Amino acid sequence: MSEHRNEMPSGAPASSVAPHGLHHVTAIATDPQRNVDFYTTVLGLRLVKTTVNFDDPGTYHLYYGDEAGRPSTILTFFPWRGVPAGRQGVGLTTATAFSVPPESLGWWQQHLDGLGVDIDYPRARDSGRQAEEVLTLRDPDGLVVDLVASPGDARSGWDGQGRVPAEHAVRGLHSVTLTEQLLDPTSTLLTGLLGMAGDGEDGDRARFTMSGDQPGSVVDVAASTTAERGLQAGGTVHHIAFRAPDRATQERWRGELVDAGLEVTPILDRQYFTSIYFREPGGVLFEIATDQPGFDVDEPLLELGRHLKLPPWLEPSREQIEQVLPALRVDDEPVAGSS
Repeated sequence: MSEHRNEMPSGAPASSVAPHGLHHVTAIATDPQRNVDFYTTVLGLRLVKTTVNFDDPGTYHLYYGDEAGRPSTILTFFPWRGVPAGRQGVGLTTATAFSVPPESLGWWQQHLDGLGVDIDYPRARDSGRQAEEVLTLRDPDGLVVDLVASPGDARSGWDGQGRVPAEHAVRGLHSVTLTEQLLDPTSTLLTGLLGMAGDGEDGDRARFTMSGDQPGSVVDVAASTTAERGLQAGGTVHHIAFRAPDRATQERWRGELVDAGLEVTPILDRQYFTSIYFREPGGVLFEIATDQPGFDVDEPLLELGRHLKLPPWLEPSREQIEQVLPALRVDDEPVAGSS
């Protein structure tokens, strides 16, 4: 996707479709083994798919989530070895938030402190209709991850390895934070073409929610006229994806975006979902991804993440790809197909 930034037309029409929530967030890492160790051991997420970046098959694409990698629980990474450190700032998604049970923030603080993770201690933040308590951490590449005390989130998360007790397990995505120079152009896109609702402001920070008020359905936008432009590289978010329930909805949505004058990619086959991409006015890359077919389309649920999986069009190059990718281990066991 190019660096083109879409300009929102004034009075953009409201969309006839709306996202069901966040689908996933994709970020940039450096060392794949360190990334696996952190997100499976420290945060207790499940590695649900070990594959490659379809546009750069010499690089892993690692997916983490709940037991099945359900939409709205997924955080994915492109671990590009040797990539320089990025810089948080305007035009980027500057925080990815997961929800945890409200009574669990104290446990998470002790857990992360004991492992030497870079954290900011829990603080109250006014967002939308009620204040939230938030603990912020940074992964080994500096990616900002918030843990939000979220009452009423009935998702079970993943506790299959017992590293994080079930009662404290991460439930799934809660929200993302975009940092923009100007709030209004992004707000117009979110409430118009993406059908979200404004849910309150706190100073220069505004909250938007998606239909149904389900977990993982919040976008926060922080406006800053003083922050420098962000640099997308190691430790930053590459793009965020919203949920479309099916291909037909995705096609209808693409048509509305194109009719509104946005530059949108064709529908792309990502094996586990189909996708379209476009940039919002501030430059953040958005994706709309389908819920289906899901991560068990090419391996059993119990074996998710344990084998290097390639889409059919890359299978003829498997031997060459495996020679390039570094060896990878999960729970001290080698991932089948990694060299």
